Amino acid sequence: MQRVEPQVRLVARPQVDYEAISEYLEEVGGQAWLERFDRGELDAHLNDPQNLAEFAGRLCYRSWEPGLNPNVTRVRADQDAYLGNLLRSMHGSVLEHTSFSFVLHNVSRVLTHELIRHRPGVAVSQESLRFVRLTDLPFWFPDWAEDDPELMERATEMLQKMEEFQFWMAEHFGLDDDGVKFAEKKHKTSFMRRFAPEGVATGLVWTANVRTLRHAIEARTAPGAEEEIRLLFDRIGTLLKEEAPAFFGDYTVEDGAWVPEWRKV
Repeated sequence: MQRVEPQVRLVARPQVDYEAISEYLEEVGGQAWLERFDRGELDAHLNDPQNLAEFAGRLCYRSWEPGLNPNVTRVRADQDAYLGNLLRSMHGSVLEHTSFSFVLHNVSRVLTHELIRHRPGVAVSQESLRFVRLTDLPFWFPDWAEDDPELMERATEMLQKMEEFQFWMAEHFGLDDDGVKFAEKKHKTSFMRRFAPEGVATGLVWTANVRTLRHAIEARTAPGAEEEIRLLFDRIGTLLKEEAPAFFGDYTVEDGAWVPEWRKV
């Protein structure tokens, strides 16, 4: 039995094709928006997630500069102010264009069963224990459990027996014998995973758009949320607040709970 800690790694973010955007803006007369990059008001590549959302929002109203839309007489030039107004106005559909991908490593099946309830705006690729044979049983314990010697002794003993049973089944089924077909290994491995605890650590790639992330961070760090998922989303929120402060800078953290200034975006 291996004690592990849930981990989060941000592995992908939007990459904007500014040449294609420039071609479009030349057609609609919005070149002034790109000139902000030359003046250093917008940062190409480093702020691609925020630039993409601003681009999508300005397209909705043709608000690249005053006068392109006769109904628009002034525009917000500051990106933080522009995106902050989107949050205040609950114009959340614009946020759906910006997605981030994470590797969630050493998270339990308890956590992943909670995570799949967030379906809109999400893509998931999870390690399959039908194909991946368990050997050791990686497991996370919260601090309060670690501080309980009798609990840890009994839990460790139980997990070691379950681990030993995994090895016994693999030997009993002859899964490492010469000539065993992969289909047979998969069939038996699928059976063997039934004897692993729901708390066994696994991994997945999880992609979500900003609109979904804002809701998930609030919901999954709330005091009543499951403790492992609270830990995980605190780490996700911390990463994203640094990565895209205009999207996540309105949160305050109170006893581990991330509370947004603008809700139901």
